[in-house]
Amino acid sequence: MKTFVLIHGSWHCAWNWHKIVPLIEKAGHRAIAVDLPGMGRDKTPVQEVKMASTVEQLCRLMDSIEGKLTLVGHSKNGIMISQVAEYRPDKIDSLVYLAAYLIPNGKTQREYSVQDTGGWLKPYVEQHPETASHSLREAIYKEGLYHDCDDDITEMARLLLGPEPVESGMVPLELTEANWGRVPRVYIECTEDRAVTPFLQRKMYTETPCDKIFSLNSSHSPFFSQPTQLTDILLSL
Repeated sequence: MKTFVLIHGSWHCAWNWHKIVPLIEKAGHRAIAVDLPGMGRDKTPVQEVKMASTVEQLCRLMDSIEGKLTLVGHSKNGIMISQVAEYRPDKIDSLVYLAAYLIPNGKTQREYSVQDTGGWLKPYVEQHPETASHSLREAIYKEGLYHDCDDDITEMARLLLGPEPVESGMVPLELTEANWGRVPRVYIECTEDRAVTPFLQRKMYTETPCDKIFSLNSSHSPFFSQPTQLTDILLSL
């Protein structure tokens, strides 16, 4: 039996995985969908959320689970699974980057985000300096994130998406080949992605090679639009 720890991307929460968890469990495995600090059901004030404490919380969760884990990180929070792997390499059997930021040592997520000039989201991001966060305007939810998803996903997003702490995007990753570098890496690219464009995804997995590359002809949200296909990839690892 494998255990999958599923980590959502910006503005989202564990809700991302509500179609994936039962499919993994039906196949006889375990799936744990995480609300990162300040997101979803976690009520940490967003202005108090820092990358270091988020990574610590994920490490504590991993330490509480028996056996090795497969970490799946979506979008921005590819940075989280990378940094966690630096501290717990022996606890992880593979890292799965789902349309995610795969950033090398010493670089930040923001440094790569600014290169993604073809993305649809940036004009709709609203900054909130008073809480060190930003949010995404609802006008872009459907076309930017869920263009191949059922309309009820967009309606749920209006209720569930929240502000995203900005600090983690500006923190350089601290990765070594001795730790993070020896954990097997898998990249799942989304070829119709308008949030993290195929250009940037391919740039990242070319600069930082992975053991396997999979492709889904999907938007940024295949966990909603193609849950069976995504689960099949995860179970094949």
